[in-house]
Amino acid sequence: AAEEPEELPLPTEEPQQEKPQTDVPTSEATPATAVLEELRVSSITPSSVQLQWSVPKGPFDSFMLQYWDAQGQPQALPIDGWSRSMTVPGLSPSHRYRFHLYGLRGSKRIDRVSIDTVTGEAEAREEPLPSEEPQQQTPKPESPAAEALPVRAVLEELKVSSVSPNSVQLQWSVPRGPFDSFMLQYRDAQGQPQALPIDGWSRSMTVPGLSPSHRYRFHLYGLRGSKRIDRVSIDTVTGEAEEEPQQQTPKPESPAAEALPVRAVLEELKVSSVSPNSVQLQWSVPRGPFDSFMLQYRDAQGQPQALPINGGSRSVTVP
Repeated sequence: AAEEPEELPLPTEEPQQEKPQTDVPTSEATPATAVLEELRVSSITPSSVQLQWSVPKGPFDSFMLQYWDAQGQPQALPIDGWSRSMTVPGLSPSHRYRFHLYGLRGSKRIDRVSIDTVTGEAEAREEPLPSEEPQQQTPKPESPAAEALPVRAVLEELKVSSVSPNSVQLQWSVPRGPFDSFMLQYRDAQGQPQALPIDGWSRSMTVPGLSPSHRYRFHLYGLRGSKRIDRVSIDTVTGEAEEEPQQQTPKPESPAAEALPVRAVLEELKVSSVSPNSVQLQWSVPRGPFDSFMLQYRDAQGQPQALPINGGSRSVTVP
């Protein structure tokens, strides 16, 4: 990042990054016809922070939230352009974080706001990410529900709908709701905690980047704001290893063959813009709809990455 001064790196300890600034990134692109303001913390837990912001002048095509995790690794969360809040999961208790929110037009950073905050202290009742205790294998909505409202929203029937060597598709139902969002938590094959935020209207999720023949325990939380209202859990084992090259080539035909006949059609994946650290992709859907999309690729270190995308989207910026 130091070789590309025009591209702001992820949060460092330079003082100038500690206060919200919109003027530096704005000068990189168009005049400030889109304006990003008032990044603030609306709620905090030991493992998450909910952020809110406003857009007095717009619109933006999308947003990008950047920060360093507790291990010093850079993280970037792409956010839809219509969103005005985001729950950042998988944080560490009592840790100071600096968040930078960028407003994007295409892949250009138009405006930026920043904020510092500290996560809450760890509590005895705050359930850790999946471990090997047997009691975590049974769905228990009572504990998370006790943290917030009475159980008016209910989460049920977490089940595995399909399994491959490197992914699992999960489904669930919401007999009473709604939930604002969901959070899927599990530990990867290296024992590192992972958390995937999911939109509140979703009823299924494909978990990518898994290891073959490995046992995983998944916990799905239903959230109201940042409060855990209900939880369901399930254990499963991924399929045996197959030849891996097909994971590295974008082939819509393979996933389509796993489900319905080709009534929905995905075409014309193309690169619409490129920068030193991002690519904007576009595609078309001549016949549809699709419920959602999943973009998979390997990063420069060879690690699998996956971006869930709303079914109504036709473009995404890969940061």
